[in-house]
Amino acid sequence: MSNPQQLRYSKEHEWLSAAEDGVATVGITEHAANALGDVVFVELPQVGTTVTAGDTCGELESTKSVSDLYSPVTGEVTEVNEDVVADPSLVNSAPFEGGWLFKVRVAEEPADLLSADEYTEFSAG
Repeated sequence: MSNPQQLRYSKEHEWLSAAEDGVATVGITEHAANALGDVVFVELPQVGTTVTAGDTCGELESTKSVSDLYSPVTGEVTEVNEDVVADPSLVNSAPFEGGWLFKVRVAEEPADLLSADEYTEFSAG
């Protein structure tokens, strides 16, 4: 499993793209998608909602379990991935591409986000 170097990662297994014009993309990692199993339902935050770093902002349901979705940053949700809502399996098949979950206008980014190498080491342990 290879974690893209240009992303940052939370210890709750979410990834965050670099912000473009203040807006970053959020998804879950391949490690998390594999641990969940086949994702069959996603509940994402609504556009306009303020999310807080480390707080629950949605839910992922798989054939194995239900898992909370945590926001890796604080900010306002600007877009949700309707393709994932319609086809939750995208979370498993393309976690770093078409399986992204939502976009957020970043107000505050915590200092404890991990690099790809740090996340790889963290998720292996």
